[in-house]
Amino acid sequence: MTNLFAKLWNDDAGFVVSAELILISTIAVLSMVVGLSEVAYGVVQELEDTGSAFGAVNQSFRYTGLTGHAGSSGGTCFTDLVDFCDAAGDVTGTMPTGEGIQ
Repeated sequence: MTNLFAKLWNDDAGFVVSAELILISTIAVLSMVVGLSEVAYGVVQELEDTGSAFGAVNQSFRYTGLTGHAGSSGGTCFTDLVDFCDAAGDVTGTMPTGEGIQ
């Protein structure tokens, strides 16, 4: 049994392959982090566009009174005023700045 462990311990045939795999996986993980941060920035911008679209909907309504032979009904109205942060581009994400990035 110790002879088997000694052979496995001294066997370095797969060392180059594992070192290459570690290098490739490190590059892949770093690339995914950069890509996912860009995806997150894009999602924030799309959600801001969606919020601006909902804020731009005019909710004003009005109906006039009715008068008939036996009665009448008064009319009403509601005017939708502009709310704070209703315009497009009010909410913006900021790109992170790091060392050396201007």
